[in-house]
Amino acid sequence: MMKRRLVLVPVAACAVVLAGCSSTLDPFASAPDVASAGGIPEPESTDAGFPLPEDAEIEYWGTVAADDIDTDDLEGTLAPDDAEPAERVPEILERGRIRIGVDQAQNRLSYRNPLTGALEGFEVELGREIARDIFGDPDAVDFRFVSSPERTEVLRNDVVDLIIRTTTITADRQEEMQFSAPYLEASTRMLVHENSGIEDYSDLPGLRVCASAGSTTLDRVRTLAPNSDILKVTRWPDCLLALQQRQVEAIITDDTILAGIADQDPSTHIVGEPASNEHYGIAIRHPSDTEGTDAADGSAGLVRQVNDTLERIDRDGTWQRLYNEWFGGTLAHATMPAPDYREEPDDE
Repeated sequence: MMKRRLVLVPVAACAVVLAGCSSTLDPFASAPDVASAGGIPEPESTDAGFPLPEDAEIEYWGTVAADDIDTDDLEGTLAPDDAEPAERVPEILERGRIRIGVDQAQNRLSYRNPLTGALEGFEVELGREIARDIFGDPDAVDFRFVSSPERTEVLRNDVVDLIIRTTTITADRQEEMQFSAPYLEASTRMLVHENSGIEDYSDLPGLRVCASAGSTTLDRVRTLAPNSDILKVTRWPDCLLALQQRQVEAIITDDTILAGIADQDPSTHIVGEPASNEHYGIAIRHPSDTEGTDAADGSAGLVRQVNDTLERIDRDGTWQRLYNEWFGGTLAHATMPAPDYREEPDDE
């Protein structure tokens, strides 16, 4: 059984368990008159209390309608073929390394070990398995930090070859990027202080919650907590900082992410029944971004190459070993989600 990891994260002086710290931001305050203010106000920041995390902003309840998240009407991915890496991804093979966009602050998934400086986590190991199948070397990979809002841009501009960063497969996103078969299933839940008294979403009206901008979670939060202000941040560790400084009362996101955040503060725990189930996929440049270029065939070839690795790690037990290593004892037992391959013409 996996022991709970305690991960040191560099934060502000009060970014520890602060029962006595208070903020000038009152989580029970009602929303301001948005109409008279001419829009959503800027987040407060004063020297008297704790400033909000960098680039964070408050979305006051009722000011933004939740969009539907379509995870049902999906186009299947490309199945592996019998080709070798030299045929599927010749440019990457010639380069000698694959460029993979990841996070560097999502404990258990993809984070930088503060003691060694090395990237670690389930998604990092998944990237190394892809490199192993292309080059025969799991270390033939350049990991590059990518934030949630810039995922589409860095793929389109060929900054990275693929992204492994808790990217939920949705119909809208399939218009901007290609996806591999799913590699992990997640459920939406909450992280709160153990003595908060919050056990369910029905306890949230009037309380401020935290979510990441650019994530599908944001629309989930608008639906699950329609009477709560939302502190929108660019990095999930900023949600923990805001929770510790009592600027929010709960963090809402996928349980795979919450498990890593909870490691950093033993006074927190995960609550609430799973509110949704979604699948993460490895993101690759959309075919429309490569039309008329040499990369057009390589884009499809990379999808097949990645899916070949996913099939292999499921078949040989690597996926289960990695899941048990990073989530065993914390999340429920799981198996790798089944692939959904699209139908293709016989001559394709």
